[in-house]
Amino acid sequence: MRDLSLHILDLAQNSVRANASVVALSLLLNEEGIMTLIIEDDGCGMDAELLSRVQSPFATTRTTRKVGLGIPMMMENCRLAGGDLHLESTVGKGTRLTATLDTKSIDCLPLGDLAGTVTTLVTANPDHPEFTLHCASPRGEMDFDTREIREALQGVPLNEPEIATWMMESLQEEIEPIFGGVIQ
Repeated sequence: MRDLSLHILDLAQNSVRANASVVALSLLLNEEGIMTLIIEDDGCGMDAELLSRVQSPFATTRTTRKVGLGIPMMMENCRLAGGDLHLESTVGKGTRLTATLDTKSIDCLPLGDLAGTVTTLVTANPDHPEFTLHCASPRGEMDFDTREIREALQGVPLNEPEIATWMMESLQEEIEPIFGGVIQ
């Protein structure tokens, strides 16, 4: 994958497939340039055996193919960029993935189109689950929550073209001052 936003798209889809009702995405950049990505869900979770297997490219829960590359590829990209990846999961409660990367590393992937990724997740899954995004850096922070948008729209589907365009433009406008030029 060429950027972090594509990893986020792939990994968040795992949460959707796990029947999460809420998928919480967080990107936190500290003063030293360490980016922490957290993807947390309240889906079906994994037992200890599956949790250890998903870190291998030769394990997947999918029936359409025999390999799962999302977590192992993200883990490798984190390690190349001086960071790591940690998974926690409890059956029936959900999963939390925490990835760290040193944005000063030449091997750190660029952020990519985070606004487009979040918009794609929401419009591809317009009814369920709910998505939240929290971004923070020394430059500022922002929060996004589909529950607030649903309430304001009073029944208008989140995948309506005008809503999707507004969502993407709003996210871009809020994300750019937080991360622009640092990891893009």
